Amino acid sequence: MRNILFKVVIFIIISACSSKKAIISKQLDSNLSSAFYKNQFTGVLIIDAQTKDTVYNQDSDKYFIPASNTKIFTLFAAIKSLPKQIPTLRYIKVKDTLYFEGTGDPSFLHPYLKDSTALKFLKSQTNLVYALGNFKDEKYGPGWAWDDYQWYYSPERSGLPVYGNVVMSYKNPELIVSPPYFKDSVFQLTHKNNRNEATNIFYYPPQSTDTLEIPFITSIQATKSILEKVLKKPVGIRLLIPEGDKKTLYGIDADSLYIRMMHESDNFIAEQLLLLAASELKDTLNGNIARTHILENELIDLAQQPRWVDGSGLSRYNLFTPQNMVSVLDKLYTMIPQERLYAIFPAGGISGTLKERFIGEGKPYVYAKSGSLSNNYCLSGYLLTNSGKTLIFSFMNNHFKQSLAEERLQLEGMLETLRNTY
Repeated sequence: MRNILFKVVIFIIISACSSKKAIISKQLDSNLSSAFYKNQFTGVLIIDAQTKDTVYNQDSDKYFIPASNTKIFTLFAAIKSLPKQIPTLRYIKVKDTLYFEGTGDPSFLHPYLKDSTALKFLKSQTNLVYALGNFKDEKYGPGWAWDDYQWYYSPERSGLPVYGNVVMSYKNPELIVSPPYFKDSVFQLTHKNNRNEATNIFYYPPQSTDTLEIPFITSIQATKSILEKVLKKPVGIRLLIPEGDKKTLYGIDADSLYIRMMHESDNFIAEQLLLLAASELKDTLNGNIARTHILENELIDLAQQPRWVDGSGLSRYNLFTPQNMVSVLDKLYTMIPQERLYAIFPAGGISGTLKERFIGEGKPYVYAKSGSLSNNYCLSGYLLTNSGKTLIFSFMNNHFKQSLAEERLQLEGMLETLRNTY
């Protein structure tokens, strides 16, 4: 009798799940076959986080430009590669001279991260020499738009970044410039650009009350001068650090970087995290080292091999599938306690880039990373249903001509269907 009752219960559960999937499939099929989606490319994969059953699938094996969904892969690479505290400097002391090199840590003198570990350490030393030869990457990623050089979201990559590699200007009530090294290079006049393309000459509109963040051109001389100004002592320069066992200085909590990267979609931090990951694998700061290692070791089981060329998703050369995204999200879900995982991802209606959208009924129901470039919008992450289930999803939309707001509105309707039905 008990065996029969058990079979009946299982049958009812399976039937209920099948019914829910049928309702979801019918609704999403109707949405994605509508005129709105006719002239764009859309791929979707949704799975149950506990059972791994596929809830919905449309063209999930096709490649899409992911935009900032790329940061999901960067997050995975960083968590797999980096310790809890970020390595901020590596150094060797010879007599009274400290030779140091960068690790790619983006937090040094960063205007928002406020970590002073490296600053205090360098100030405590007598003689300083910066070894710069371990940075073996390009300042810009492949396929980045050349005319983005003047915008806050496109700072240069470097081995020892300072102040987030941007010049911040604002009025209080006089014009304040950070780092102070560039104070005489910021001109209060209206100009078609924020910065000259080939020189560190910046423009701040006289009538503006905004805070402007403008990337500066990194160089050996700029780094040396900024360091000397803030440390109030000379800093020597050499190519390579002396032979010997290097020590590591650890700084900011890694989650602070992950949260800012994911919540603010911070491209600079994303790029520097791959350099940091490479610095843990080898003595060379090159993002491709980290990407190759992760794909060939931690993600060897991906159903489709992605093309992954940067950490931020600024490049349209990146190509990922919804299956790629869901696979990595599933690995993160398994690796990381939910409280920590959901704190790293933006929460719908609460935080980061999702603060004003995908708003829940009293509490968040979406924890996800968005990604947008012109004509592209992707959203991948976790969805909590009204019945207490967790779904892992990836919606990837490319080549639409409608407004981004319309695209989000259509997606929000489908996410609400999932929340209410499954």
